[in-house]
Amino acid sequence: MTAKIPTLCPSCESPLNVSRMRCANCATEVSGEYQLPLYLKLNREEQEFILNFFLSSGSIKEMAKQAELSYPTMRNKMDDLIEKIKKLNQESLTNK
Repeated sequence: MTAKIPTLCPSCESPLNVSRMRCANCATEVSGEYQLPLYLKLNREEQEFILNFFLSSGSIKEMAKQAELSYPTMRNKMDDLIEKIKKLNQESLTNK
């Protein structure tokens, strides 16, 4: 399993920002203070949910079938994720 980029400080659990990036091809480095994209603030399961939703052409019915869950259960998962994304997005706009 590939390690996921940390998004929270291991000491105080505040959100981490990106401060430096490096090109693997030419070694160019960019420094600054950048927020992580919203997608990376989600846990691995939530990221996989979004990917599966995309790959199933946006069909919650198809996702439920593949996961062997009922449509209402899958819909509830979707609604919970939507609420989390709305909250993260609002926090992101507030911290600009």
